[in-house]
Amino acid sequence: MAIRPVVITGNPVLHRPAAKVTAFDDALRALVEDMYETMDAAHGVGLAAPQIGVGLRIFTYAFPNDDGVPPRGVLVNPVLTLGRVSQDAPDPDEESEGCLSVPGYSWPLKRADWVRVAGVDTAGAPVAFEANGWFARVMQHEYDHLDGKLYLDRLNDKWARKARRAVKAEGWGRDGHSWTPGVDEDPFGH
Repeated sequence: MAIRPVVITGNPVLHRPAAKVTAFDDALRALVEDMYETMDAAHGVGLAAPQIGVGLRIFTYAFPNDDGVPPRGVLVNPVLTLGRVSQDAPDPDEESEGCLSVPGYSWPLKRADWVRVAGVDTAGAPVAFEANGWFARVMQHEYDHLDGKLYLDRLNDKWARKARRAVKAEGWGRDGHSWTPGVDEDPFGH
């Protein structure tokens, strides 16, 4: 197991759809173990394979929930069914979201309060559940990574302008930037 560098917005792997996993082997299991270790070192609640530079449809999560779902898991080749997303303006105090690939920042975003997730685990066994509230938000956020989207891509105009300015000020938005959890200073202050 190894902690892997987390790539930052601008790396091409973050901005293109990930490929379906076809080999359920020791290499896949080792990758997922690295993802768990990286996610834990970053104090993250989720991590998608593209965030560590691997363009495959996999994400891990660690999020206690009231949905009867184990608080830690992996989804390979997931499919997401969304509930309704409110058209109201997002609440900056209650709906701000962050991302390990946009380290140190968060902006408010509306998400569905309910989702259904179906996929498989590292052995190819089916995994399916419903998620509500913030757990549903985590599922949507990680799933977006598999489709080549960052949460920045979903911000309303007001928050998108602020995000673009921050990304530009950091010098991000192009390939070559990363940070290593547990090695580099924690950009979220954990």
